[in-house]
Amino acid sequence: MKALRLHRAFEAIWGAPKGWRGTFSSVNHSTLGIRLMVTAFGFFLIGGILAMLIRAQLATPHSAFVGPEAYAQFFTMHGSIMMFLFAIPMFEGFAIYMLPKMLGTRDFAFPRLTAYGWWCYLFGGSMLLFAMLAGVAPDAGWFMYTPLSSKPYSPGINSDFWLLGITFVEISAIVTAVDIVVTILKMRAPGMSLDKMPLFAWYMLVTTMMMLVGFPPLILGSILLELERAFGWPFFDAARGGDSLLWQHLFWLFGHPEVYIIFLPAAGAVSMILPVMARTRILGYGWIVGAVIALGVLSFGLWVHHMFTVGIPHMALAFFSAASTLVAIPTGVQIFAWIGTLWAGRPQMKMPMLYLIGFFIVFVMGGLTGVMVAVVPFDWQAHDSAFVTAHLHYVLFGGFVFPMLAAAYYWLAHFTGRQYQYRLGTAAFWLILVGFNLTFLQMHIVGLLGQARRIETYPAGIGWTAYNLVSSIGGFILAFGIGLFLIDILLQFFHAPKSRRNPWGAGTLEWAMLIPSTSYNIASIPHVDDREPVHDQPDLALSLARGEGYLAEPRNGWRETLAVKTSSGKIDHIIVLPGNTTLPVWTAVVTGGFFVLMLLKLYWLTLLPLLGLVVMAWRWAAELGRKEDVGALSVGHGLSLVTHAEVQDPPGWWGSIFLLTADGTFFASLLFGYAFLWTVAPAWPPPHLFDAGIADLAAALAGAALAAFGARSALRRLRRGSTGGGALAIAGLTIMLLALCAAVLRAPPPTEHAYNAVLAVLIAYAVFHVAIALLMQVFVLLRARAGFLSPQRSAELRIAQLWADYGVGSGLIVLFAIHVPALIA
Repeated sequence: MKALRLHRAFEAIWGAPKGWRGTFSSVNHSTLGIRLMVTAFGFFLIGGILAMLIRAQLATPHSAFVGPEAYAQFFTMHGSIMMFLFAIPMFEGFAIYMLPKMLGTRDFAFPRLTAYGWWCYLFGGSMLLFAMLAGVAPDAGWFMYTPLSSKPYSPGINSDFWLLGITFVEISAIVTAVDIVVTILKMRAPGMSLDKMPLFAWYMLVTTMMMLVGFPPLILGSILLELERAFGWPFFDAARGGDSLLWQHLFWLFGHPEVYIIFLPAAGAVSMILPVMARTRILGYGWIVGAVIALGVLSFGLWVHHMFTVGIPHMALAFFSAASTLVAIPTGVQIFAWIGTLWAGRPQMKMPMLYLIGFFIVFVMGGLTGVMVAVVPFDWQAHDSAFVTAHLHYVLFGGFVFPMLAAAYYWLAHFTGRQYQYRLGTAAFWLILVGFNLTFLQMHIVGLLGQARRIETYPAGIGWTAYNLVSSIGGFILAFGIGLFLIDILLQFFHAPKSRRNPWGAGTLEWAMLIPSTSYNIASIPHVDDREPVHDQPDLALSLARGEGYLAEPRNGWRETLAVKTSSGKIDHIIVLPGNTTLPVWTAVVTGGFFVLMLLKLYWLTLLPLLGLVVMAWRWAAELGRKEDVGALSVGHGLSLVTHAEVQDPPGWWGSIFLLTADGTFFASLLFGYAFLWTVAPAWPPPHLFDAGIADLAAALAGAALAAFGARSALRRLRRGSTGGGALAIAGLTIMLLALCAAVLRAPPPTEHAYNAVLAVLIAYAVFHVAIALLMQVFVLLRARAGFLSPQRSAELRIAQLWADYGVGSGLIVLFAIHVPALIA
């Protein structure tokens, strides 16, 4: 009876309203995770249909199935959907749904941010689908190489849909990555130190850190190319000092880590499923963690792997070829750990295991061809051929889709509450495995025979026809297999019998709760002493349902969960999460308004959604906090803890750290582009340098010092009980903003030369961040005067200090970057 009482009380707090209000206001991670996965699978089906159209066109020579314009849209949209709208959102959705359950917590660190990311993804993906239905889909390839995607060669709106739509989707990916990182580091069950985390959490931690570092270069490249297309700023125009290779560098700084960003979460699922199927523990836990970290680091040294044929120096070719070969080592460590686990255990051939066998076969073949294209002479022969298309699909389909299909069957009971019964999945597996290999194995051969990628037709009599026909037949077999998989899953949803709590006999925490899970996941939070706590404590599920863990009694209508020390997992403080709200959807609508106005070329009107975003962000922050100190509250087992509002490093502080990490990567990529053009681009140095002003530089230095001192002074005064600080920081940031505005007035016209255009972007970046820091200082000053800050509740001021330091630091770097070359010339 106590378990039922707790369930009703928690559901009243954590549940979402029924009907359309709940649809728009829910911030529950389980609901949002399911939405992401369902939508991503829908995009997967659309991308698959486009693939079938491509294969229908290539089945025979001189095919008239579609024309070259439609074919260009098909292969561009197929690649874009699979990379940006399926793979990343699918594993993000799975992580959003499953990670809190594996970690033994009740939700994500930033539920509203999770919801905002979902709505941005939906709106951005819908923009691309609308473009396809309207016949103006992107047609310059999913890699959007310049100058093909530049205005002279792509004058329509097609490329703008890609640049703006993908940037919109990438916002979703960045905010979700911040949410996942903070959740993993701070919101585990007490006792779950880093070395006791489920391996999937390790994989997701590394993956999301890679996203924070890898996605900003693509966002920067998209912004620069859109500025060139919209306003004529010549970042990639060689005639005016630009360089088209800058796009390739920015794109592949994202693009090659992207391959591992897609692979690693699926490999995390393999590391969770395989030992359960083998009825043993994973072999080499520490070695796997080390290999994952090494893979994450090494992946950022491979981007020129895709640029071996562009004429870079031989020394660079040797370095990146060696790095591309070296990355096979941590991948091999994981594969041998999995094989050793199978050898040590007693594998059972259940449905998840079938797909894991398919993964081993297909992914290892893709890895071997990856080592081949890492060798420069071979890459020169195979570059941009169908061989590379085959390699890419063996790595991504084999390394991601097969493991995710295994995960679908393994964790199916979590979504349906039902036990797997029907056997259509076996037939689906064989159709998928055979169809996939029929499709892409032939592409290796025809690629070596000379067939290029992205061609819509080919002549008869050159030996390609039979291979292409077999590939097309295999593609349709693969499609039938995916369709059968979908039917099988739907049958489990509606007709299979109810499942018991832990049908596989697994040991991780997600199996210690009701399935499907409740809105709050667990009635009380466990203490963890083992990597497999369900095996360590066989009655754990019943114990938690009875409220024998932490935070077993709801109070004040708060959504409470626990935070822990980052490394040790020792219990730290209580986190009170925000409840259901429509703020995320409205913020996403305003964000979408900016991108839509850019598409419609209504550039001056874009100031309205930018102002709207300031208003929404202000309201977003204003809804948090309280005007009184709560002090320590009981969490059970004789422990009392303060809430996150009264600690120095609440989730918002950690979120700012990682968001600024992504922001700093964006800035570093911009400085890299500036240095690259100075070094490599034609027509440099530019004919006219920036008109340097020593007085402005001195004023900026004084403003920066005043802002840094003022932010720290306000924090010291608050700790002594005074809430009147902050004016010095505001004054310093204002001075710095004025110095940057003076630089804007003296900057040369950005349309004349790439140097001028880069200066404009650098100054705009600095102005934007100093303005954000200024707004945050004004916000915390008003909050202090309204009583929301106290010596115990100082976290908002510390967060504002972080942004102030970043704003003045980036502003000074920008000013020195634009003044110093002019002063020493």
